[in-house]
Amino acid sequence: MSETTYQLIAIGVYFAAMIAIGFYAYTRTRNIDGYMLAERGLHPAVAALSANAADMSGWLLMGLPGAIYVSGLIEAWIAIGLTIGAWLNWKFVAPRLRAYTEIAGDSITIPSFFGRRLRDRTNVLRIVAALIILVFFTFYVSSGMVAAGKFFESSFGWTYLHGVLLVAAITLLYTLFGGFLGATLTDVAQGLLMFAALVAVPIVAVVKMGSPGAIVDGVTAVNPDAFNLFAGDDGVVLLALSIFSTAAWGLGYFGQPHIIVRFMALRSPADAHYGRIVSTTWMIITGLGAITTALIGVAYFNGPDPAKALDDPETVFLLLSQVFFHPLVAGFVLAAVLAAIMSTMSSQLVVCSSALVEDLVNLTGRKASDKALLMYGRLGVLVVALVGLVLALDPSSAILELVAFAWAGFGAAFGPIVLLSLYWRRLTAAGALAGMLTGAITVFVWGNVEVLTSNMYEIVPGFILNFLVAVAVSLVKPSTNPEVEAEFTLMERELAASRGDIDLTLVD
Repeated sequence: MSETTYQLIAIGVYFAAMIAIGFYAYTRTRNIDGYMLAERGLHPAVAALSANAADMSGWLLMGLPGAIYVSGLIEAWIAIGLTIGAWLNWKFVAPRLRAYTEIAGDSITIPSFFGRRLRDRTNVLRIVAALIILVFFTFYVSSGMVAAGKFFESSFGWTYLHGVLLVAAITLLYTLFGGFLGATLTDVAQGLLMFAALVAVPIVAVVKMGSPGAIVDGVTAVNPDAFNLFAGDDGVVLLALSIFSTAAWGLGYFGQPHIIVRFMALRSPADAHYGRIVSTTWMIITGLGAITTALIGVAYFNGPDPAKALDDPETVFLLLSQVFFHPLVAGFVLAAVLAAIMSTMSSQLVVCSSALVEDLVNLTGRKASDKALLMYGRLGVLVVALVGLVLALDPSSAILELVAFAWAGFGAAFGPIVLLSLYWRRLTAAGALAGMLTGAITVFVWGNVEVLTSNMYEIVPGFILNFLVAVAVSLVKPSTNPEVEAEFTLMERELAASRGDIDLTLVD
């Protein structure tokens, strides 16, 4: 058999496994709470692995290795910032959000939590939050389909459209019927596949290329600053700003709905401690694997043989796997890239569906049975997927420019409001709405001005301004509600009774 045949067999096995997991989740999903949040029964290891897989997308296997290949370890600051941000998210957000969302009317989405936590009688806050989710995540889903189309186009010579349709169909199939549980369980399988690939590729490459010392010499011969985390000749101040701007990606974690919804689905607040250990370990090992693979690629593809020259740095991980592994194994490594793309898409589809049904349809006041709500949830997944598919039909669509700062948009719009909701009793609905809009608008404006984005990642000013505006408006127009006070106190008492939790006040 040809190499391509072996690789397609491996990818076929992967697709079949995802559909089987989705069908299993379908048999376990009985109502809308199960479809949207798995009835708050996730094991912390499952929540951690699924959150990581949903988070990383293709960036971990292609984007990060490509950046390290070109510039060296100076590009590793984004991975460092993300790892620190994820740790802080599990430490300070996960336990409180798990406890508070159940206390605040058993909220199963972030917008519904904001509305119930802050007693927003107008529902404007909830609607705005849901619309932000729908807009940004529709673009995100579309970008995943675009990446999948280009993957099959470059790897197997397929047409772009066929690649888009295949991945969209498989992802939609297991997400449509399996819901949150289906997306989560497939994310776990995909996270383990990504982990195995990022560990195996650098280890096998080092063994077959010789001693690590020879690889280091080969890398430094090409780029003397490859191992320098502080490389650059722009001066200390500009270098420090550049590093801070890059590491600031970690701020985005506090506001990513498809990640923090996993916290809400934990069995209890105490589970966050174990989840943090699993998540951080996964991120450190996979990050090191991606970085090591890129550096090995520098030594391998820049040797004396010009035939090995690498055209696209972002393919360094894929090409090394094809060089050092049997085609069938290399096929599973290719499947890991698809896993990274599809895990993110499925998680975003479920969050979009929940925003559409729980935070928009339900606000019409119409009463519906569990069966009807379950149907609406699946229709929500279908609608968002179809809109994303239409946008993805043009691979050069301008939406890809918006996706570049969608992470910043969520982080700046939701991050400060999540933190203030969990740690400050005096936050008001008006303050949250003003801060949310300020953060989103700041990211949009800042992200479209080249002189600003070249000096600082837009999430930093967006996050800071959101926080300041939310606090200021809440202080200028204070609102006291005995029910809010009682729920906040109950949340803190539940945390005090949970193992390993702490009490931290961001604003006194």
